[in-house]
Amino acid sequence: MGLDYYKTLEVNRNATDDDLKKAYRKLAMRWHPDKNPDNKKDAEAKFKQISEAYDVLSDPQKRAIYDQYGEEGLKGQVPPPGAGPSEFFAGAGAGGTRFKFNPRSADEIFSEFFGGSSPFAGGGGGKFADVFASFGGGRRGEASASAIRKAPAIEKTLVCSLEDLYKGATKKMKISRDVIDSSGKPTTVEEILTIDIKPGWKKGTKITFPQKGNVQRNMIPSDLIFIIDERPHGVFKREGNDLIVTQKLSLIEALTGYTVQLTTLDGRNLTIPVNSVISPTHEEVVQGEGMPITKESPKRGNLRIRFQIKFPPRLTPEQKSGIKRLLAPT
Repeated sequence: MGLDYYKTLEVNRNATDDDLKKAYRKLAMRWHPDKNPDNKKDAEAKFKQISEAYDVLSDPQKRAIYDQYGEEGLKGQVPPPGAGPSEFFAGAGAGGTRFKFNPRSADEIFSEFFGGSSPFAGGGGGKFADVFASFGGGRRGEASASAIRKAPAIEKTLVCSLEDLYKGATKKMKISRDVIDSSGKPTTVEEILTIDIKPGWKKGTKITFPQKGNVQRNMIPSDLIFIIDERPHGVFKREGNDLIVTQKLSLIEALTGYTVQLTTLDGRNLTIPVNSVISPTHEEVVQGEGMPITKESPKRGNLRIRFQIKFPPRLTPEQKSGIKRLLAPT
């Protein structure tokens, strides 16, 4: 009776490629001979069974033959699916084809996942002792360069309007990245990532998508990081959690009273009367009409209104006399 590869990897018969990889990683780390020095012979046998099971089930052609004919059929050169017996068993001289089972070595498969060369080198734990250390079960306190490494993060700028950062928004980002398919060949896939912009996010905020970078052999894929940038607005300027707006008005309005009319970033109309004398340094503060404060919702910053007063370029003698008379202390 041959091995049941699915039971060996502890997966069901509908296991996906990701399921197989997760199962192999877990079991290979558990049963590697260097991890089991007191039971090395049995561990080595189990380790080789795990590697053989993964080798077969991760290869679509081998898996199809195994599912139909079992391990004995796979190794005994039975016809592959879709091939007639005469075609399969015909000799090479007759122009026929044969499927030949050539299992990869356990060392090769383990190296593909965890980096380095033969895990059996050195006798005393070999080059992979540090790999085990990095997984929390090794004989050393820290991993060496032979342990699997993570590729450097990829950073991309995500430009948002001030309205997006005020109200919140959802952005769809299309990315392309290199991966390795189930047969071990490099290929390019496209994916749509969804980014939920939270009200009040600031320039420099980072959104991380773990391991969404290119897939490379013997390396953990890099993280993809989007960094928020803010597009300049035509009316408002942001300072921390406050919004700044500048209003232009005449000297007469500055002296006699002025009403500010504004449309907010979420489309509301604000009417703000200013009845005091407006000096060039005056700032009118409207509480709670600034940017949302993300971690203190529903709290908001303030709206700060600054003024640019237009002075007349010249005055007639009569205007000067009139102003002196009106503004003279009583």
